[in-house]
Amino acid sequence: MLSNFFNKNKKSWIESLRFSLARPDALLQLALLGLITGLLAGGVIVIFRLVVEGAQEYLLPANNPDNYEALSTLLRVLFPIIASLLLALMFYKSAKGIRVLGIARVMERMEYHQGYLTVREFFLQFIGSGIAIIGGHSVGREGPHVHLGATSGSLFGQYLKLPNNSIRTLVASGAAAGIAASFNTPLAGVIFALEVIMVEYTLASFVPVMLASVSANALSVAILGNQPAFIIPDLDFTSFSELPILLVLGVVIGAVAAFFNHTLGFIASKSQGIEIWWRVILAGFLIAAMGLIFPEVLGIGYDTVNKTLLSEFSIVALLGLTFAKLLATSISIGLGVPGGMIGPAFFIGATLGSCIGYLASYLFGFDNAHIGFFALLGMGAMMGASLQAPLAALTAIMELTYNPGIIMPGMLTIVIAQLTTSEIFSKSSLFISMLRSNGLDYNTSPVTQVLRGIGVASVLNTKFVRHSKELTLEEANILVVNKNKDIDWIILKDSDDELRMIMPISELAKYLQSDESLENTSNKSIDEDNNPLIIDLFEIPAQRLQLSPISLQSNLQQAHESFEQGAEALYVVFNDNKKSLANARVYGIITEDIVKAAYKPKRRL
Repeated sequence: MLSNFFNKNKKSWIESLRFSLARPDALLQLALLGLITGLLAGGVIVIFRLVVEGAQEYLLPANNPDNYEALSTLLRVLFPIIASLLLALMFYKSAKGIRVLGIARVMERMEYHQGYLTVREFFLQFIGSGIAIIGGHSVGREGPHVHLGATSGSLFGQYLKLPNNSIRTLVASGAAAGIAASFNTPLAGVIFALEVIMVEYTLASFVPVMLASVSANALSVAILGNQPAFIIPDLDFTSFSELPILLVLGVVIGAVAAFFNHTLGFIASKSQGIEIWWRVILAGFLIAAMGLIFPEVLGIGYDTVNKTLLSEFSIVALLGLTFAKLLATSISIGLGVPGGMIGPAFFIGATLGSCIGYLASYLFGFDNAHIGFFALLGMGAMMGASLQAPLAALTAIMELTYNPGIIMPGMLTIVIAQLTTSEIFSKSSLFISMLRSNGLDYNTSPVTQVLRGIGVASVLNTKFVRHSKELTLEEANILVVNKNKDIDWIILKDSDDELRMIMPISELAKYLQSDESLENTSNKSIDEDNNPLIIDLFEIPAQRLQLSPISLQSNLQQAHESFEQGAEALYVVFNDNKKSLANARVYGIITEDIVKAAYKPKRRL
């Protein structure tokens, strides 16, 4: 008895929560869910880092997780090849049509599948990117972190069967948690999730994403410590005479980012005809060959970034590392190795920015210690230009330095680089390039954003009655008398009890007042044999709309797509995938006018 009581109350509470979350302004509930998502995603990412970094410390010399340079020649060859063979086996056994992982996968699922991510891709990403990073492939950890965090949020929302507009917010919350727990940069995580994953800035999305980022960052710091990802020297913008150099830096970084984008897209598109397991094996051999010449390109390369920030390389070495890392990353990611692109973007930006810093010191007499300043700006500019995320890039370098003096030069360099890539070279982000290379696309619009943020449960019309297609004259009159109270629509069932059409109650009222009705009934409710007079609602002249089911979890974008595909009206049920919905609970009716009212501006008197 007691368990039944609690189960009933739990079911009622969750259903109430679902209806609340269908609204675009359910801030308090979303905030709580965002906080929980941050803890879940943060926990997953902490486990991932402990596993991967622990394996690297065990396998690499001096217990240094980035120390691939100290490996023997043989091991530099074997590490990426063995990793590729393991990846090939994993993809051969388990991929089942999944063509891309990481941030690009999250964006694709947000655009076309309402943020629904699966357990299968969670494990593919966790195991696959772990193998790739440990094996020395030129990939970053941030993309896997974002994917794992986003999947954690998505699976949490799916488990609770929340509305799809809320699941999308939980995906973004998990993505923010991934960045925050990776770099100890909670604000950059928030901006990245909103700028790249959700592509919107609203209060209802901002608050839960912020709480997720903070909770994941706090958990990461509590377990892994507050060790920064990079060693940042004291850096300052010393003179406005450096502005022309910053302009040059932005243009050069933007051009190289466009080349990076083009190279990765070219390799990805040209290799699409090859099965994924053969592609990752090819990547292993190519990365092994590159590691013989430039061992610094193996792995994420944060140790090389730190040395670059501290001006420990010559300009010749920096140029070689820049293009070696660019090519190695394009090969790894382009051929399907699971991993991220933010870490490599930081590597390329740091080495290229340091090159510009060296040239500036030769030409204008700057102190060599100032070269790290240009390396840091290069990191932000490359991230902003290659990922088309300028605000997230600026926030990242601000949080890495805790130096407000970086803001103005950072803004200038990042914006110039981003404009160079997008406007001069007409390149989208690396993520979109990956999607398009895999035969997918990514488009969004203001109308779509509005509709995605509203669940059907928040706008459905509940003023309806279900009825068979035939009713007596007396029943018809009772319905019409009540129409001004609580009935707008009649849901019509056919002889098999399937829901087929809806008819406005006003149409029945018109029929009862029409000449045809008076002629057929002669103001009587029974016929000559004393049987009730029957009205067939499928036959009388009236407006009727064909019905199609839609899930209670759906948002108005999905309803809009149903209408575009020919649906005339939708009835809302909990699960629209059931074969028979004759006895399903109908929560309400959605018409095309309801969807249009959500995005069409209201006229002012």
